[in-house]
This record gives sequence, structure tokens and C-alpha cells, in this order.
Amino acid sequence: MSGLPDLHRHLDGSIRPSTLREFAALDGLVVPPDLPFTAGMGLDDALARFGFTLSLLQTPDRVRRTAAEMCEDAAANGVSTLEIRFAPQLHGGAPPEDIVVAALDGIAGRAGLLVCGLYGEDPALVERLARIPGICGLDLAGGPSPGHDFGMEHYARAFGIARDRGIGRTVHAGEGRPPAEIRVAIERLHALRIGHGTTLLEDLEVADLVVERGVTIEACPTSNWQVGVIGSVADHPLPVWLRRGLKVCINTDNTLLSQVTAPEEHRRARQIPGMTDSLLEQAIGYGHAAAFARP
Repeated sequence: MSGLPDLHRHLDGSIRPSTLREFAALDGLVVPPDLPFTAGMGLDDALARFGFTLSLLQTPDRVRRTAAEMCEDAAANGVSTLEIRFAPQLHGGAPPEDIVVAALDGIAGRAGLLVCGLYGEDPALVERLARIPGICGLDLAGGPSPGHDFGMEHYARAFGIARDRGIGRTVHAGEGRPPAEIRVAIERLHALRIGHGTTLLEDLEVADLVVERGVTIEACPTSNWQVGVIGSVADHPLPVWLRRGLKVCINTDNTLLSQVTAPEEHRRARQIPGMTDSLLEQAIGYGHAAAFARP
């Protein structure tokens, strides 16, 4: 398939900049100058930046428009396989099911839509999300905290519902945290893809499990550098993963907050020491093949 894949792109982190300013003005707000991610900021600080963008996306109409513009912008940048993810429960203008309908209306068949449960949320809510019609996948996003009442294993039933419905499963795991998360995601949550997974090679048994199960890693090098889980884009293990036989695809994560496009993300990936044209083509192929949404 020609074109680029982008399977890991968050709706609330990928608003078109002009639309962001328009929504902010309508709400009497000014876009914070420090809204974009910066190198080494840390995951908690990065997650906090979504508070502002989410505040602008509290109606179905705005979600619909943002989803539509994401598809337009992706196509203009040569993305032919796009999946958009978001947590509809954070968009308070309507029930999650109605927010999903709005996003699907905006997408109009041009991309797949994943819904995100969040680390620490009530598992019953994530089970509700897993049952929403029209989605192509379920994600567990954010990151665990010692103060959470629920751990990864508590979401096993929700991901079992997704599996039984025949929709895709992906989990943010190993994003600068122990690779044991990745094992739990695969063995307990039936994950077919792993978001980030930067610590994967710290446990070669887990790396072997990823290869054995054919799990695809959703690599987001720019985002990983910005949140400080790798020292620089050049430090990303992408070429090492590919040479070890892992399936990996390259993704933007958040086009607005990371200020990156899919072509630029692929260019940066190509510049990582050890990457070759052949390995880059492999990653592009893995991305197309790993898509949960099928035409």
C-alpha cells in the first residue's frame, strides 16, 4: 500500500492549530504559549497539557470537526492508513456513546476510531467503552500511579469484551516504565499492539514474547524524546527492534502538542543511527498491516 501509516494519533493532542485558536477565542481563552511539548518535560507534565485542549472539545460538534480536520490533514501529508484515538468520557457535552458518534461522523470512513480507557479509571467505565458500536479498537492510555485504586489487571474484563467483539486491543505500556507492563498487556489484556514500549529490551524474555505473539509496537520517537523517556530521537531503539525481528510502526502521537507530521516523524526515524531505507520500509509495511480498521 502506498502512503504512510499513523496508527497512534490522539484527537485531543492533534487539533489543527487554526481551529485551536478559533475554539479558544470563542470560549474567551488565549492559547498558552507553553502548550506544545518540550524536550525532557516528563510524562506527567505532558499529560497535564491535555487539560487545555480538552476544555475546548466539550461538545459533539467540536469533536466532529476536529476528527474531520484530522483526516483532511493526514491525507494532505500522505497518510493513507490512519487511526484516531480518544477518551470520549472526557468530553462532557454528551454521553460517551454520542461523542463517539460525533467523531465517527467527522471521520466519515476515512480512518479507524479507537476509544481510550485511562489508567486508574473504574473498570466498569472501560467495559462500557469497549461495547460502543463503530469503534475499531480499545486502548489503555495515560500512565499508572501509586495512588490509583485499579491496576492493569483490573481491565482484563474490558479487554476481553473487546476481544470477544472482534475489535483491536492496544495498551500504552513500557513508556519509560518496567517492561513487565508489556507482558501484562499481552497476556492479560490480549494486546495486539503496544503503545511506546521504550523499555522493551530491558527484559529480553518480554521482547521474545512480543515477537512470538506477533505484537506490533507503536513507536512515537518525537513524543518519547519530549516526555523524557529517551534522551534524544537518535537514542530510540527502533532500528534495534526491527533487526531483532519485532514488528514496529512509526507514529506521531500528537501532531499539535508534539508539533510534528507523519512525514517528519518518518524522516526523523530514518536519521536514527542504524536505520536504513530497508528497515524504514519494513516499519511502514508493519504499520499498514497492523491497522485495526479495514476498508
